[in-house]
Amino acid sequence: MNEQSFYTQHNQSVKKLVFVSILLALVVVALGAYTRLTHAGLGCPDWPTCYGLIDVPETTEQIAKAELAYPERQVEPAKAWNEMIHRYFAGTLGLLILAIAFLSFKNRAQGTPLRLPLLILVVVIFQAALGMWTVTMKLMPIVVMGHLLGGFTTLCLLFLLYLRLRSNRINRSDFSVKKYGRYALLGIVILGGQIALGGWTSSNYAALSCVELPICQSGWQEQMNFENSFDLVPPERDSYEFGHLAHDERVTIHVMHRFGAIVTTVYLTWLILMIYLKAQTSTFKSSAVVVGIALYSQVILGISNIWFSLPLSVAVGHNIVAACLMLTLIALTYRLRRKI
Repeated sequence: MNEQSFYTQHNQSVKKLVFVSILLALVVVALGAYTRLTHAGLGCPDWPTCYGLIDVPETTEQIAKAELAYPERQVEPAKAWNEMIHRYFAGTLGLLILAIAFLSFKNRAQGTPLRLPLLILVVVIFQAALGMWTVTMKLMPIVVMGHLLGGFTTLCLLFLLYLRLRSNRINRSDFSVKKYGRYALLGIVILGGQIALGGWTSSNYAALSCVELPICQSGWQEQMNFENSFDLVPPERDSYEFGHLAHDERVTIHVMHRFGAIVTTVYLTWLILMIYLKAQTSTFKSSAVVVGIALYSQVILGISNIWFSLPLSVAVGHNIVAACLMLTLIALTYRLRRKI
């Protein structure tokens, strides 16, 4: 076997492992949203075990011991299982990423990307720490939001690695849209900021602080209060479960998330229209259409969250489609900026 065929074979094996990791990362993001939305973030008051167990206390004896060890928390097996299943999947993802980093290091001499897999490994280790702090710091909003963003970051970096392991090239006739690469990068930044606003809204339990469209219920302008709405380090409390901010501060957070959604939608709509209209090949036209489908699916889900008062399936879908929107935008940006 020559050197090129050896690299190609290894490249394919790593790519398959990365692809599986991407799918698992999507599941972890969905499970994280489900755990948060079912108020199961403190379903297990310790970490990484659950009341000292590797599963969940369910027998009468186990529950009695758990309540004796943690008298401040009532044992709720359903919530505890939500949390532990999320941990199981996240732990499995961490092991897959460790394997990817190991294989990349082992075969670095054959040209396998190394820095990106190592970066992903560092991110997932920090993500595990955020998962621990989410529990030990009793759902402090900045930690919960950071944990959400860490999950999105892990997914996006895995997807970027997958794109790098592919061998496709861009048709030279598409130089007409290459200049939009910088605008697509800005779109990623804007979308990332909007996702962070969504995480801040969710971690402060402000998702239903505005129950009317398009901005909020009447009188919202008088309720805007920025004084404490975006304090990253809140006053110390025994627990931040179910929120600690006043109603006007939650309204402020929600309104800013709505404005962010408008800015993001307008900007990305302009971007995908420009690319679609000016592209000379189907590659970029198709990519723009996919981003557009993800974008307006997300808009519909956001409106549905308000219209139907945050149903669990729609709220979880809102998180998943946000991740898919970011992935489609990354794919488009990668194609725009990749050198021939």
